[in-house]
Amino acid sequence: MHGIHRLRSHLWLTLALLGHMLLTPAITQAADQGTKNQAGQFDYYVLALSWSPSWCALEGDAKGSEQCDANRDHGWILHGLWPQYHQGWPSYCQSAKAPPSRRQTREMADIMGTPGLAWHQWKKHGTCSGLSATDYFALSRQAYSQLVRPVALRRLTQEVTLPARLIEQAFLQDNQDLEPDMLTVTCRSGYIQEARICLSKALQPVPCGRDVVRDCKLDQAVFPPIR
Repeated sequence: MHGIHRLRSHLWLTLALLGHMLLTPAITQAADQGTKNQAGQFDYYVLALSWSPSWCALEGDAKGSEQCDANRDHGWILHGLWPQYHQGWPSYCQSAKAPPSRRQTREMADIMGTPGLAWHQWKKHGTCSGLSATDYFALSRQAYSQLVRPVALRRLTQEVTLPARLIEQAFLQDNQDLEPDMLTVTCRSGYIQEARICLSKALQPVPCGRDVVRDCKLDQAVFPPIR
């Protein structure tokens, strides 16, 4: 009889320990999630610049985007200023800040291509900055303006294929405070897509996290000229 009681006690203890082991990761994960996606809680920014002619060739022309109008003369446009963790990134944060007005998003179109992109970037990334829409757009414009966008790339008159590393080298040459581990150049469908530069909250260049570095390795990447 005592043996049966001991067996039951042992079985109960085993089940209790097993339940604790299964529950602990869930609790830990929930706690971790609680520290994520909090407005203003991040480590650094990623300044993402998109080569507009590539986006238009791959997607924008088919959408009839105003960004692709030749009269706009877009080269490197501001895709966004993205709050980033050392590993991962927040998005769509709960924010008590008022969303931008139509006027504010329209005023960003000169460097972002369209008001729609400005709105989307606020909703997905700006809400995580902890800033008001006014301050977030002002900071985004400051980050965009302080970076020298290589003039030589604007002078191309026809589509070329080139090693993607040349785009990175052009940025490094024209921005003496940048180091190779502070930026990455990405490709999409064989085209040069973006240049992404890592910045501190004070907009000083900093090394990028591993999940940001996506260096394009293509030796024959397509680089269309400004329209």
